[in-house]
Amino acid sequence: MKPSFFTKNTGLLRQKIREYIITVKQWFVSTPERALLEAYEAAQVIRNIEIEHFGNQKISASSANYTENVMSYWQGYLNKNLTIINIKLAEFRLSRSMLDLSNSAILEELQFIDDVVAKYTPQSEQISSRSLVKSSEPLAIDNNAANASNTKVNKVKAVNQKTGVLPGSLGRTINKIKADFSPEAEEQFVRNYQISRKRTRTAIRFFLILILVPLLTQHFSKHLLINPLVERTRGERTSQIFLNSEMEEKALIELKNFENRLKFENLLQVTPAISPEVIREQIQEKAIEIAEEFSHESNSAISNVFADLISLVAFSIVVAMSKREIVIVKSFIDNIVYGLSDSAKAFLIILSTDIFVGFHSPHGWEVLLEGFAEHLGLPANESAIYLFIATFPVILDTIFKYWIFRYLSRLSPSALATMKEMNE
Repeated sequence: MKPSFFTKNTGLLRQKIREYIITVKQWFVSTPERALLEAYEAAQVIRNIEIEHFGNQKISASSANYTENVMSYWQGYLNKNLTIINIKLAEFRLSRSMLDLSNSAILEELQFIDDVVAKYTPQSEQISSRSLVKSSEPLAIDNNAANASNTKVNKVKAVNQKTGVLPGSLGRTINKIKADFSPEAEEQFVRNYQISRKRTRTAIRFFLILILVPLLTQHFSKHLLINPLVERTRGERTSQIFLNSEMEEKALIELKNFENRLKFENLLQVTPAISPEVIREQIQEKAIEIAEEFSHESNSAISNVFADLISLVAFSIVVAMSKREIVIVKSFIDNIVYGLSDSAKAFLIILSTDIFVGFHSPHGWEVLLEGFAEHLGLPANESAIYLFIATFPVILDTIFKYWIFRYLSRLSPSALATMKEMNE
């Protein structure tokens, strides 16, 4: 028995190692395309910001008439995506040197990334390799001088932008009209539409996966695996029917109502006269039925605990393996939020705060917490529920107010003003 047992385990171990090696190989082979795609999406985010907010020009103070706080926000977006591009391109080059890839789509994506990044690369970094070989120290001096001159030019442009005769919005409008009449406008529009459609599909598919995977995992693991094990384990212990005193109280109330109804119908002679012995037998049958019902309910509550843990693990695995989808979903949500009007933004903020903060709906929190306790087979402790309602909505309201004060006033001052007027 021992040799066959060890031989079988060795075969299973080899199979697992072979499957793991195949998985790692597939991941390594797809690394160049995956890294290039993430860099391309980051470049597309920068390109969309340029088109929508800077009149198809580079993200800088000279291209738009924004305040200092708003420009710092866009600059943060720019630096974040440029960092992603640099990291992913380095990953692409490293993995590309070990694999043989040739695809026209890769060249187009690289060209698009280079066109976007070239606007934000200092001129001193675009010097040919010959000048780099000749001297490195003068290059460092020229680099500092170039950065200083670029800073001066940007400051001068920003001052001229503020004190010019024509407003900055008119300049952005003229630049947008020029971009619309350019020969590449139609091709660029089709490309942006295809990217937007692909991003929308990916975001919706990822949302559905986040919702369906935990629900289906919880349902099937409960009914196919956990619930049969719990019923088999607790079937031997028939004395423990109720998980808590609340279930026992409900069962006693239901049995008492059944007994009172039988006696009431017997006194009114609605049904044929029943002897006390028959009434006792019917009450005993009803007690057995109620016990079986609450036993199944107890088993279901215990199964819910383990099934919920398994669904939580499945949700965590989906999130951990979908970093690219999360970036796309974040970009998708940002586009939707920034596309809303100020009144729509204020309406959604007020609606979400009034619903989730709970000052106007404490009974809603009671229903949710009691349902959650019943789902897990726990007694609904009124003191704990009231304490939760008295503390958690206050903390949630403080977080919302801090977010509004810290970010909304800087991102959309008009939306903040609209929200204050709606609250008043």
